[in-house]
Amino acid sequence: MPNHAVWRGVVTASDELEAALPEQPQISVVDDDMSFRDSMRRLLKSLNYAVAVFPSAADFLASPEFAATACLVADVHMPAMTGIELYQYLIERGHAIPTILITAYPDDDDQERMLTLGVDCYLRKPLVEAALIDCLESAVARGKTSLA
Repeated sequence: MPNHAVWRGVVTASDELEAALPEQPQISVVDDDMSFRDSMRRLLKSLNYAVAVFPSAADFLASPEFAATACLVADVHMPAMTGIELYQYLIERGHAIPTILITAYPDDDDQERMLTLGVDCYLRKPLVEAALIDCLESAVARGKTSLA
């Protein structure tokens, strides 16, 4: 049986590579549809984002990932607190997290109002992957600029 103590404190090439990579932006997805959350998690991970998913706005707000979120993707229509209500709650409390709202039931008035209030994108389900990627890149970049 090899002596594992010999390896303690040794920095491997993979450790150095991992340390050299920039930190992945944290994307938080809030949607009450489990299959949608799972597909979003897979897609966002494939795009090299760190991903946290939540079944409700309350779960997101109570999570440790809340403070690390670089971009929020939230469903408009959820029980208890909608994506629109979540965005307004965050803004009222000074948390200007770049946000993408998504919905299977688009409403032009909601879309116009949310975009006027500062939502980065308002997308319709089923999502067009290229549109989502463009919105994510823009929202994450905006978030980095506001922190600078």
